[in-house]
Amino acid sequence: MIKNIGVVGAGAMGSGIAQVAAMAGMNVFIFDSFETAILKARSTIQISLEKAEDKGKIPRGESIQILNRIRFVEDMSEFKNCDLVIEAVIENAEVKQNLFRELENIVSIKTILATNTSSLSITSIASACQHPERVIGIHFFNPAPLMPLVEIIPGITTDPLLAGEVKTLISGWGKIPVIAKDVPGFIVNRIARPYYGEAIRIYEEGIADFATIDWAMKEFGSFRMGPFELMDMIGNDINYTVTETVWKQYFFEPRYKPSLTQKRLFEAGYFGKKSGRGYYDYAEGRIQPEPTKDPDKGKYIYTRVLAMLINEAAEALYWNVATRDDIDLAMTKGVNYPKGLLKWADDIGIINVLELISDLHHTYHEERYRPSILLNKMADENKTFYD
Repeated sequence: MIKNIGVVGAGAMGSGIAQVAAMAGMNVFIFDSFETAILKARSTIQISLEKAEDKGKIPRGESIQILNRIRFVEDMSEFKNCDLVIEAVIENAEVKQNLFRELENIVSIKTILATNTSSLSITSIASACQHPERVIGIHFFNPAPLMPLVEIIPGITTDPLLAGEVKTLISGWGKIPVIAKDVPGFIVNRIARPYYGEAIRIYEEGIADFATIDWAMKEFGSFRMGPFELMDMIGNDINYTVTETVWKQYFFEPRYKPSLTQKRLFEAGYFGKKSGRGYYDYAEGRIQPEPTKDPDKGKYIYTRVLAMLINEAAEALYWNVATRDDIDLAMTKGVNYPKGLLKWADDIGIINVLELISDLHHTYHEERYRPSILLNKMADENKTFYD
């Protein structure tokens, strides 16, 4: 029975995971090599729990009990009796490998070692371990206490029974788990790439500015946030790094090619809201630009980006990245899309989606726009994703 949880890394993600586990009744040990990170994590968790009390999400007084289940430790040797250790450190494979090597000398042979990586290979991280069969990906989304989705990713060497065990555990924590194949970006960070990349491409072509593209996706697609607003919220440093990582790990697949626009913002330190400037300027008193509310242009932007997203979701299904249901669940619960992309394809009509993608491919003659094999097959056979 899993009861004691170790968390390495007390940043926003690590502290969020620790809070989720403690709220589920787990005993949590959280470590960070930086004392300032520990102090900030303690304060962040306390404030978060007090807000949950104020909103009636947890009973009055329970925040103290939850906090008492979290121990902020100064040494990873405190993890010796942990049943599961989750790392949430810097997104660097070598750092994670070295960390797991160190943990193997501390924890029991039965301890599960999990990585919260958003795009790195689980198999590669596990290869550094003497017992790679106990290594698995457990990818939470930020902020972990609020976001319901968790991707469970077994590597090639992971014990075949472990994914099911972890899925049951995460469900018990009140989260919605989906199982993904060990591919770059897993489900969400792979399929969501066109939401950002195609929006930037439309901007670079001079079709519309940031505000107009954001307006189009919200107005016609009912997305909660436009792509540029969302990138500024996520952080352009994070979004650009994930894009570049997925692109490189897919052997420079054109569909994931990063843009120079985002690279220049990254180089300038325009990371979004956290730095005060990104695609938009967040300086105090700054008035944000108004979109050009042209319905024809807005519909073109929306249908182009959506077609690319559906094409990517179809590719993920074709290559067995995840099941149909897990793909649609991941995109609605992980990035708050208004509808599952495969269900959306059925509603629009697969033939119509294929025509949109094929027109782009014909216009640009780029592999970026090649239609999914699965969309072609389904259109030929007049099939839908949901019968």
